[in-house]
Amino acid sequence: MPGSRIVEFLVLLAVSWVVMTFTHETGHLVGGWLGGATLVECDLAPWRMPYCLHDPDPNPLLTLWSGPVLGMVVPVAVAAVVRARRVWFVADFCLLANGLYLAASWYSGDAYLDTPRLFAEGASPVAVGAYCLVTIGVGYVRFRRDCIEVLNGPVEASQ
Repeated sequence: MPGSRIVEFLVLLAVSWVVMTFTHETGHLVGGWLGGATLVECDLAPWRMPYCLHDPDPNPLLTLWSGPVLGMVVPVAVAAVVRARRVWFVADFCLLANGLYLAASWYSGDAYLDTPRLFAEGASPVAVGAYCLVTIGVGYVRFRRDCIEVLNGPVEASQ
């Protein structure tokens, strides 16, 4: 049933995107709230680029780091508790996507994206680079395995 596997794969990708954008932006909301920031505007719609704007934000590094950190930790924690292969697919997507997002926004230099804003607030390029290396490295290996498993069936332990 290759058609049903493709449909499942596409549905899992769509769910993964929604979970990733929601947990990432909710992370910014939580970080801003914990740091005493005032929320000015927020859009969590997954069909466009979600965003949260805080002003004033007395702890911008907390607000900014909370997005990629909670955007990765929350799905992984849920997957660890639920222990279902498809939930791990979503979690591994979130792990990879949050790392790729910080790396891509670093490369683009767009002042509205997270990494340039992190640097503008004094974040260490070493810390951002380490986050990217770990999340992309681990996320790629795990998500690749998840994709193969969804499209071809379970991956053997020896592979």
